[in-house]
Amino acid sequence: MNILMLSSTFPYPPTRGGTQVRTFNLLKYLSQRHTVTLATQRDGDVTDAEVAGLRDCVDHLAIFERPPDSGTTGILKKIQRFGRFLQQGTPPSVLNRYSVEMQTWIDNWVEAGKCDVITCEHSVNEIYVPPHFQKQLKTIVNVHSSVYATCRNQLATGISENSLRDKINLPLLRRYEQNYCAKFSAIVATTEEDKIQLQEFNPNSEISVIPNGVDLVSFPNRTTDPGGQRLIFIGAMDNLANIDAVCFFSNEVLPEIQKLYPDTTFDIVGSHPVPEVLALDQKPGVNVIGRVPSMVEYLHQATICVVPMRTGFGIKNKTLEAMAAGVPVVASDRGLEGLAVDVASQPSRALRANKSAEYVTAISQLFDRPHLRSQLSDNGRQLVETEFTWDIAGKSYEQVCLGRE
Repeated sequence: MNILMLSSTFPYPPTRGGTQVRTFNLLKYLSQRHTVTLATQRDGDVTDAEVAGLRDCVDHLAIFERPPDSGTTGILKKIQRFGRFLQQGTPPSVLNRYSVEMQTWIDNWVEAGKCDVITCEHSVNEIYVPPHFQKQLKTIVNVHSSVYATCRNQLATGISENSLRDKINLPLLRRYEQNYCAKFSAIVATTEEDKIQLQEFNPNSEISVIPNGVDLVSFPNRTTDPGGQRLIFIGAMDNLANIDAVCFFSNEVLPEIQKLYPDTTFDIVGSHPVPEVLALDQKPGVNVIGRVPSMVEYLHQATICVVPMRTGFGIKNKTLEAMAAGVPVVASDRGLEGLAVDVASQPSRALRANKSAEYVTAISQLFDRPHLRSQLSDNGRQLVETEFTWDIAGKSYEQVCLGRE
């Protein structure tokens, strides 16, 4: 097949964030078996070496400059953007990344018959696929997470950056998601929960669930348990859901654990820590480390990986990567979405906690019981090996591209 993949975020190296990791690994799998063309955008921090690295992974690479930021300041600008959302039905987050140059290139590529399938890697790219494309070729949208469900959840948990704006936007996002999904031959979601949400909007759509995976070479199983009382969180630290998670944990959970285990430390590892996260470094035992060359080295040194997410839909790469590395996981419902970790008929693969007291109980159990740590480590790794590799995800994605489920 000739496949055209669209990604407004530059998916290389595959350590930039969850969106890029998923896009890169699916692209890598498909390019081994099909002719893959990638149309993407380049931000200012993308190096020529990274462009060369990505070019080696595809048959054809079309790169466009990211449109200049239209700016978020000024009441007039905000009113104009909201007016467009109300009138056109497309959110500002999508319009802000829209490139006319990229659209023209895509239209020409499709009209010239150079692809059999077009995939949008993340719903933000749906804007480039007009409804009539569906008559000419197979069109797929890979929905990393439902924007409507995410907004609704942020309002419900009280972590919305601007609750008034989000309350106004919520019905508009519902309409937007419903409309764009109807344009595609096939929809891909990462979890059953997202599938149910999207199916509610589009009962007649073909929706497949393809979870994320882990590169087992990049995240080898650790050979020894370091013991101690070292906690870790991994993820991009300019992401709203991650910021909320580490602030909640540092402020409400960690002090309670330190009353019982005074030597407990909490490493926050991930790129672009915002001022709110950097400020946590002043707290006893908290280390804001930022971007690192090798995430797995930090995971291997940790006693436990915590994933205290209170919002953010979809399957979490950070949870899968910790399990692959053999690190015991304590996580919330959101952190464990899409994973059968504590089903009665199966061995336990992680401990679940949502409230502060539940985290204290779970972490205390693991600090005190090396055997339980070892069990979770083995079971978590086995779960990833059997159900969550990029090879498994890639094969499923290929079937969707071929029109088979």
